[in-house]
Parts: sequence; C-alpha cells; structure tokens
Amino acid sequence: MRYKIFQDVCMQNQISVLLVAHHADDQAELFILRSSRDSGVLGLAGMAFTSQVFSSHAYFCNKDWKCHSILLVRPLLDFSKEDMYKICQGSNHDWVEDPTNRSSLFARNRIRMSLGNLSSCIFKSELQAVISACRKTRTYVDQICNNLINQTVTIMEQGYAVINLEALKPSKIEDICLSKFIALVLQFISQRQRPIRGSTSKLLLQYIRTIPCKTSLTAAGCYICPAPGSKGTKALICCSVNGPLPSKAELFHVHSSEEQKHFFSNDLEQIIANGKSYSINLLPNASKVQFLNMGSASVLGEAQRLGIISESTYRNIILLQKEEVKRFKSKTDELVSECKPKQEAEHVAAFLSEPLLDGQTYFFMNRFIISWKVSKEISWNAFPGEAYCLSYLGGESQQSHCCCINRHDMVAKIRPMTDADWLYLAKLSKWPSSDNFEATKLPFSIEANPLTKKTKICSDYSRLSAKGALKSLKSVPAAARRSIPVLVNHDGQLLGIPSIGFNHCPFLMTSAVFKPRVPLGGGHSSFL
Repeated sequence: MRYKIFQDVCMQNQISVLLVAHHADDQAELFILRSSRDSGVLGLAGMAFTSQVFSSHAYFCNKDWKCHSILLVRPLLDFSKEDMYKICQGSNHDWVEDPTNRSSLFARNRIRMSLGNLSSCIFKSELQAVISACRKTRTYVDQICNNLINQTVTIMEQGYAVINLEALKPSKIEDICLSKFIALVLQFISQRQRPIRGSTSKLLLQYIRTIPCKTSLTAAGCYICPAPGSKGTKALICCSVNGPLPSKAELFHVHSSEEQKHFFSNDLEQIIANGKSYSINLLPNASKVQFLNMGSASVLGEAQRLGIISESTYRNIILLQKEEVKRFKSKTDELVSECKPKQEAEHVAAFLSEPLLDGQTYFFMNRFIISWKVSKEISWNAFPGEAYCLSYLGGESQQSHCCCINRHDMVAKIRPMTDADWLYLAKLSKWPSSDNFEATKLPFSIEANPLTKKTKICSDYSRLSAKGALKSLKSVPAAARRSIPVLVNHDGQLLGIPSIGFNHCPFLMTSAVFKPRVPLGGGHSSFL
C-alpha cells in the first residue's frame, strides 16, 4: 500500500525515479530476519540497489501498450544509521523518528535492538561483507536466468509460454539458477509474484529435468504439460484458473495525449539501459561466486571457512537467529491455534463480478488489456466477401444495430474460456446462411421487417466470425485455451472472444492484448 501511494504521487508529478532511504542497518536487520526463516542465499542478498515497480497506469506508444513503472533506488545502502544521524547533525537538518520503531511487538524492531547491543565495528563490517557476497551470488543467478529466458522461452499472444527443454539443458544448470528461472516464467504467466519455495520448487525442478516430459503438473498458479507435437521436448506453461488468482477485472488508467507525450520522452528506459551497461563490467563469473545452493546455516559456515567472518561474528549471528526463531515459532503456534478453516479459493465461476462499461479499458487477471465498445459502423475489413450485404445498415444510428447487448445496461463481463464456448463456436459456425447472397447480391427489400433484417445481419456475421475463430483456435493448445478471456453480456450470453477474433455482432468491437503488468523476468533490478 505504501509503494502504491508513492507510485500515484510519482505519476501525478511526472517522476520516473524514486529514491528511498533504506540503509546498511536495514540490510543487516533483513539478513537476520530472513536467516531466522531459513531463507536461501537469494533472500539473504536483501534489498536491491535498484528495482523497477509497475502500476496499473498505461499509455499507448508505437502501436503497443506500455505499463507505467518507476525505478526505485536505494542510494544509502552503504551508509549506516549512525552515518545518517551525523549527516543530519552536520547540516543542521531535523529528522523524524517513527515511534513504532521502538515496539518489541515487531520482529524487525527486536532484531534492531539486539543488533544495537553488538556495537563492535568488526561485527558490523563482517556482517555487511556476508551480505555483499550474497548480493554477488544473486547478481550471478539473475544474469544466468536472463540468458536462459532469452534462449529458451517463447511467449505466445494468447497468454502462455513454451520452454524448449532441449535448448535449456536443465541437467547442466545449478539447482538455484534453474529454480529461479522456472519461478520467473511461472510468475510471469500467472502474474502471482509470491516466491516459490520448498516442496513446490523441488517438484518443479524434478519435472523440468525429466526429458522427455510426459505428465502434467499444476503449481504456483500455472498448469504445465508437454507441448503438443513436441514429443516431450518442450513444456507448455499456462495460467491455471482453478486456484487463487490476481484481481479479476480492474479499470485500466489510460493517459491523455498530453500525458503520453511525457512518457514518450521519458528517460527511464535510458537510465535503465545505462545501468545495465555499467553493471556488465561488474558481473561476477562462476569462479568468484560463493554460496550457490546453500541455506542460511550453510552460508554462515562457508563464510567463516572463507574468512569473510570471524568465529565471534559467526556465534553472534547464530545467537540472533536462535532468539528470533524461538519467538517466530511461538507466534506461529499461537496463530495456528486461533485459525479457522477457510473457504476454498475462488474459481472460474466467481469471475463474473464487476461490469465492464462500453468504451473503457480493463486489466483482466493482470494479464490481458481488455476493451470493448458498440461501434457506429461495421468493420468492413472483417469479411470483405460479404461487405455488400452489410453496407445496407451503413447510415443508421448505432443504437438500432446491435442485437447482442441490452442497450439499457450497456455492460459486459469477463470470464475465462470454457469447453462450452468451444462447442458453441462449432455449433454457430454450422448455422445456415440467412439468405442466398450470391444469388441476389442485393440488400434486403424495403418491405422487410427492420428487426428481422438486423437479426439476419448479426446471424450471418456471427456465423462467419465463428468459422474464423475456430481456425485460430486450432493453433492454441487445449490447456492454454482455459485462460483466454471471454466477454459475455449481463445474462451470461457470449459476446466475443477477442484473442481469437470472434465477435457475435458486426457492430461490436472488442480487443484483448496479452500485456502482463509485470514483464517476464520481473523488470529491471540490480544488487550491485
């Protein structure tokens, strides 16, 4: 919530880079906190020096949607809190202390007070040295994962990914790198940014390392199975709708032309590019990386063996860990005893909640940018061979055209595709033509009933649209179809499936663009 407020302020003031005051003591507290939770080396690396944060604001640039983001920078990570006090005192600046920072109810505060009792400069220096080594390891792993994504992952416009397992060569990749790679792909497809840990991570490792893959698996909001026709050499990663999911349909903030001009000239992309160019020369190679595939206890033992920390520092960190583990276990047991069974996670039936208004743009599951409207004109390019039969309605008011939507409501709803939708398209494509257009090649007679004419136009259009959609659908694996967005009216009747080009009415314009809020790889971040 705090960063959401920061993002909104940055948007309002056209700020693309936000500096925050996290410092070295914050990193030390986070290291102790995460090590007491048995975090791996990636978690022990702490906070990134720079990280990209994405919002629900967007703009249209070069025929493509772009999600607005800011760059979060922590320039004070090498300075201690004591340094901050001295800087403020030396420049006669007042500062504010949050009174809740002294409450022992919060784990960070307890750790902060315990660290304050260990005022030795050697201890502080050695603890920062361990964190620095973890950050180098994190940087190495991130670089390996970026390379693997570029070399082995294909993203399809219908919202799924294909991993080339033969090109990946998973048996030759370190566990920590492969686990992170899989997590990045699954987080992108599902748009669930929670870490993937424990038994789930091990299960995914085992699955990816089995070539050819022959079974299916549901994990971390995704359905994984062999890609059709690949003989198990490629894995399909689809969003699973049968589990906890991101927000269903959220109003998308689209900026005005004047605001867009600012984004087009925004220097954020150049700042990120410059940062990447600078960090290339600092990237560690495998020989200089410690702690691969190590938990927190192993990291400390290896750090002592390598001379990064002394025996005294090692003992003090272990004592801090044990104190916090004891408190954490006690608190966890207390919470579990108070817990009551919860309802099952929302499933596909729960998607039909928020109405979508005509002409507005929405995010669906943080994955698709959806828009729809009733147009005044028929899309002439959709079926040029049938254009003569549609031109008849060219000059009338749009409100007299659309047979598919109740004009009193003018709302649509979104849900994922189901088997019933495929069957409906197949049935619709086989409907007979309303008239023999090839024989007459004339508009309907003036005497015909107006409602009948419009119904016939919609009927023929929907039949042709269904035929085209079925052709497109054949190229989409069955597993991937279940997360394709479908537009329905207030009564649940199918209006359109824009990802495969289906519209039920010639005056209904729909669009679905696969543009996840957080990009593949999670956006730019740097631990150097």
